[in-house]
Amino acid sequence: MPEHHSHAIDRRVRLQGQPVDSYPERAPGAARGRVLRITVTGEEILRRTCRPAVDFGTPELSQLIDDMFITMYVAEGAGLAANQVDVDLRLFVFDCLDDDGVRHVGHILNPVVQTPAPGSRSLLEAAEGCLSVPGPHHELPREERAVVTGVDKDGQPLTIDGTGYFARCLVHETDHLNGMVYLDRLSKRQRRAVLQEMEEVMPSVFERRRTRAQALGAVSHPAAG
Repeated sequence: MPEHHSHAIDRRVRLQGQPVDSYPERAPGAARGRVLRITVTGEEILRRTCRPAVDFGTPELSQLIDDMFITMYVAEGAGLAANQVDVDLRLFVFDCLDDDGVRHVGHILNPVVQTPAPGSRSLLEAAEGCLSVPGPHHELPREERAVVTGVDKDGQPLTIDGTGYFARCLVHETDHLNGMVYLDRLSKRQRRAVLQEMEEVMPSVFERRRTRAQALGAVSHPAAG
């Protein structure tokens, strides 16, 4: 999910769903992370329902989360799912502004989007993009509010509540873990147009990511090529 630039000036921060007084420009773990290759729509792992996490509190899981954060920042994203870095696991990370300018940072494993109560469903149409569909955006209706439940990397229960663009991010990333990209929610005609634009701009998007990785001093994982 690409970054969202809110017009609001509020810069409150919620870390793992809880308010904090201050927070650095990037999640601290990103400094320990290695840049991973981001999968592109059409790759098999993006069509697969990811496996639930069952092992928590491991160094390997912490390292993956750190890797995903730096990979997301290099790609100028607001959210990134594990299968977008070729890992079959129900996990995503996020660093996203909502429409009120509140910044939400964290990770969640085994996320489940809570179904809105009957009669309370409200959709908001806005441009949406995806780091695995490099470049283009397209208008798409999403829930105006989303509540996602799951656990953190230590297996502790977690509830994340989002509105506006952050709600869009939460649902978008959960979709990924269910084997869907946002293209699947478009008409065939819309999908063809987005894919054509992607092919045209993808080389420049990849070059921008390489340049940004250098600017951030980010180290690539050996498997990233």
